[in-house]
Amino acid sequence: MAEEKSPEIFELNNDCAAFLSCYVEFDSFWSHQNRMAPYFGCIVGRVANRIKEGKFTLNGTDYTLPINNGPNSLHGGLKGFDKVVWEVVEHKQGDHPSITFKYRATDGEEGYPRDLSVTATYTLTSKTTLRLDMEAVPENKPTPVSLAQHTYWNLAGHNSGTILDHSAQISAKHVTPVDETHIPTGEIMPVEGTSFDFTTEKRIGTSIHEVGKGYDHNYVLDCGEEKSGLKHAVKLKDPSSSRVLNLWTNAPGIQFYTANNVNGVIGKGGAVYGKHGAVCLETQGFPNAINQPKFPSIVVQPGDKYQHSMLYEFSIE
Repeated sequence: MAEEKSPEIFELNNDCAAFLSCYVEFDSFWSHQNRMAPYFGCIVGRVANRIKEGKFTLNGTDYTLPINNGPNSLHGGLKGFDKVVWEVVEHKQGDHPSITFKYRATDGEEGYPRDLSVTATYTLTSKTTLRLDMEAVPENKPTPVSLAQHTYWNLAGHNSGTILDHSAQISAKHVTPVDETHIPTGEIMPVEGTSFDFTTEKRIGTSIHEVGKGYDHNYVLDCGEEKSGLKHAVKLKDPSSSRVLNLWTNAPGIQFYTANNVNGVIGKGGAVYGKHGAVCLETQGFPNAINQPKFPSIVVQPGDKYQHSMLYEFSIE
């Protein structure tokens, strides 16, 4: 949930430690470590989103993952990348300050095969633009990789109510519909004429009552403009402050999640975070892609590198 700033002075702080504070919803690091946060502000993996029944087969070998979301495995398991301590390996000052984190996942960790070296670099490319570049390199044998950044956004400011009056425009003409456990059915469904249609700017609360508890769906990024090798994923706007976030990425999909399961979480400064108090914009590989051959593959081969970039552009409109 974004720190509150006036519309006249809406720029990211030119300090690496400070800009990461936009991802902090608790008063202490230990609140995150003690699992009080529903993936607030973290990088999730080794595979983001859900894997059906926590099972997959790769090159003839069956793998079983921890079950932590109904009958499925979610966001890397019981101790995914969000619950480990990453090492700071580089910290640059100057006009474009950056910080790079590294984590090495081992073979068998949370049921996943093969060692995997992962880095995440946050860079302030301008006073109002934040870039995240994530890379992962498997060692010796292939492994599934699909990382996501899981920040909860509320452009009205911290502890400012729901995001139902925010508007969103998603660069997607299709969505992957899900079953009752939120596993994609394998279908690629057009959004035109449905409650999932955000191809033009629309208030989030307009049709949210028509999709169960709220939006928690993967959109196929298939109609966004391209810039610097990235394609436009979503525009988010808060009408009360006129703050706008445009997100660009090279990922094939984005999970649009309206914090449906956040209920009474005690956060920063004693704030109580509730249902629809923020929205997540999780660019990613498709959920359960490891079990859906028609989805873009998330398997990374030895000698190849997983690369996932996001560009967050803030403005006033």
